[in-house]
Amino acid sequence: MSRHFIFATVLLLAASCSHNNQTWEDVKTAGRYMQRGIDSMVGKDYESRMLASGEEFYGPYDDDFIPLKDSDLQNFYLADSAVPQPKGIPGQFGIPSLDGFYAAPTGLQALFRSVHFDTDEHVLRDRGEISGLIQLASHLKKNPNLYLLIEGHTDERASASYNMALGMRRANFVRTFLVKNGADLNRIYTVSRGKEQPLVQGHSLEDWKVNRRSEFRIYQK
Repeated sequence: MSRHFIFATVLLLAASCSHNNQTWEDVKTAGRYMQRGIDSMVGKDYESRMLASGEEFYGPYDDDFIPLKDSDLQNFYLADSAVPQPKGIPGQFGIPSLDGFYAAPTGLQALFRSVHFDTDEHVLRDRGEISGLIQLASHLKKNPNLYLLIEGHTDERASASYNMALGMRRANFVRTFLVKNGADLNRIYTVSRGKEQPLVQGHSLEDWKVNRRSEFRIYQK
């Protein structure tokens, strides 16, 4: 049966039933299904199935972005959802204000090294940095008197308000990732610095890449 004959049949049915809106909708639906049948015969593929879970909305992953284990990968994507804020805020319960947090000492700087983000993104993509965060979460679990401040930074492009929001999303993503990997949510605080504190003052792609980061400061009781 030719394609033209099928469409002519559909049009004829439509003309004879044009006075009935519901019938016309049924005819259009039938036409769409017939079109799919024709397309499938010539090689076009339509996939129609129920999704078993929210994870199936994600497409295939690039190998460069996959963490070390399946469980790490699951926590990596779960980290994009929020976890509760700490019960206390800096300046209470013996915890200093944000200004009282400081850079990690020399022996721990590798563990507390900055992580970096792609343009306009708040999700980490670097496999090595993801692995480093897993190690950091383990360190926080072993040191219950250690408190962490995560600062979210951006490059210089876009407005100050946009970058303040983006910086906060970056900091909160890292915090949630650490919590999903076992760190105590009540000992991790976040703040956005937006584009106000660049590490480098240049305007090149490499300069912007360095500045798109989350940094860590600590306080040890």
